[in-house]
Amino acid sequence: MAEPEKVLELTREVYDVANDKIALIKKVTQATRILALNALIESARAGELGRGFAVVANEVKGVSDRINEIAAELEGELAVTISGLMRLGEAMVKDMRGQRLTDLALNMIDVIDRNLYERSCDVRWWATDSAVVDCLGVGTPEAREWASKRLGVILASYTVYLDLWIADRDGRVVANGRPQRFPRAKGADVSRQSWFRDAMATPSGAEFAVADVSVEQALEGAQVATYATAIRAGGDEHGEPMGVLGIFFDWAPQARAVVDSVRLSDEERPLTRCLLIDHNHRVIAASDDKGILVDTFPIETQGATGIATTKDGDLIGYALTPGYETYQGLGWYGVIVQKQNRQMREATRLALQEA
Repeated sequence: MAEPEKVLELTREVYDVANDKIALIKKVTQATRILALNALIESARAGELGRGFAVVANEVKGVSDRINEIAAELEGELAVTISGLMRLGEAMVKDMRGQRLTDLALNMIDVIDRNLYERSCDVRWWATDSAVVDCLGVGTPEAREWASKRLGVILASYTVYLDLWIADRDGRVVANGRPQRFPRAKGADVSRQSWFRDAMATPSGAEFAVADVSVEQALEGAQVATYATAIRAGGDEHGEPMGVLGIFFDWAPQARAVVDSVRLSDEERPLTRCLLIDHNHRVIAASDDKGILVDTFPIETQGATGIATTKDGDLIGYALTPGYETYQGLGWYGVIVQKQNRQMREATRLALQEA
């Protein structure tokens, strides 16, 4: 059992011990009353000789009745006290565990932000590479072939990417870094893709575009996070856009590594679900692999970080992307959902019910 729940468990144990002892007191006083009643009966049979014994028997009965009253008072007062302790313990558990989950969620989304900050830097840097610029500026088959080879060299060093694409101003992919692996990429029309349109509209080479995590069929149906920027004439920051460089971050394994690396105890892990959700609350990563890019996770957030509960009483810690350096983040949240220990939840329920 985790440390926070021990408060509730110990309270429950105290309640059980006290109830057992009260029941034992009642049993003893009941036996005493029966003995007193028998003594009264025998004293009545003894007549005058049993009168003194009757006085003692009545006193014993009175004491027994008073002990029984005290036990009943103790039982009532104990129920109220235990109820208060259980509620206080529940609040402590929620605050302590909730804050821990929030901290873990913040750390999780911060790791993603730092990772994606590098992606935003990569795309702006590579768009100024002479081979990339010449691919569109010169535009010969040789220039495009050289650009493809140059992109392949980059991919060999940056294993987090699936592919890099160069699209002309009309949105036609004219070169990619892995033509053998992804032959469908070259010649693809990306003119309607948001990352292409947004990149072409960037005011300078210092800006970039990013698309929501999606499935790219030309990359064998892989989940990708796409970053893009305009390729500008002469590689100049303020040159005229000639086309777009799109880079495809291999989202699924990278995101899975992040949600799996959350520091949970062995006891917590089977009770916990770690999620990344986008600005529309769509699940984009999940430690249980359920609902990715399909389900949404409804949560009423209040502020950048916070604690909430599900309709089933499970605890949620969440944190909004804080951004990193020049990367402002995409409105994503790190979310950690933790089921309460079932045994502990039942103990809590019974104690509150009995109280």
